[in-house]
Amino acid sequence: PVAALRVAGPCPDSLRPRVGPGGAAAIVRGGHTLTGRALAPLDTSAVRRFAVECGLRDFAITATGSPALADHELEAAAVVADAVPGARITLSYEFGRPGLREREAETIRNAALGPAAEELADEVTRQWPGLPVYFARSGEGLVSAHYFHRYPLACRLGWTTSRDRGLTALTPGHEQGTPLLPTVEQDTPGLGRSGLDGGPGVPEPEVAAAYGAVLAWPRAGVERIVRARGKAELDRALQDARDEALTRVVSAGAAPGSARVVVTGVNPLSYLPDGLYRLHVVAEGATP
Repeated sequence: PVAALRVAGPCPDSLRPRVGPGGAAAIVRGGHTLTGRALAPLDTSAVRRFAVECGLRDFAITATGSPALADHELEAAAVVADAVPGARITLSYEFGRPGLREREAETIRNAALGPAAEELADEVTRQWPGLPVYFARSGEGLVSAHYFHRYPLACRLGWTTSRDRGLTALTPGHEQGTPLLPTVEQDTPGLGRSGLDGGPGVPEPEVAAAYGAVLAWPRAGVERIVRARGKAELDRALQDARDEALTRVVSAGAAPGSARVVVTGVNPLSYLPDGLYRLHVVAEGATP
């Protein structure tokens, strides 16, 4: 169960935040446009009242315009943390998507996964004390147990992508994304003949996934919407996003000296005032 808090203007009931059984949802006044203009002051009294009365510890906070200016999400989070000691809070600006409802849905899913992710990460860490623990993320890369605690949604497809990467590496002629059935011919536990001598079999999915995870490096990204009135402003905003991505990948388990930016994307936003850009930066690094 998740307490979903939207900071925005009023809307029809059909467009309110969607939460599962036992969840709670509220809309409070506040938010910004994507150009950074405040729609209304944040109603901190309503935030506190909802936090206290909902009876939940897992919060998903989404404010309009937060990929461009996250002030109201951060302010609401501070109110919730003060009102509910031990609250676990997910903020939508950390997911970066410009669409309010899409971003809100991801924020709610991340918050809902939080308790199970914390339990899983703690259990794995207890089983291998003193060793760095990593989880495979969707798409590419790994994240630390600490990062997994906070962003479990980043790993929702980790097994699938690790399996595909492992199959690509272990199976001659296999292209990533091509589904293959596991072989029943094995001459080491779990590994098909093709993994050893190029025969007709393919690796068991579990082995392929494990091997694919081993091949990955810690990886983290940042998506932001910025307003820049010229190249100098855009370059500054892009450097800020790069710095944040490098900080995130260290949090995701990369050795600090190994962190580097591997993807940089700058796209102007259509149908909006000139000077609005969506920035996408990805960093990766080696494990210690």
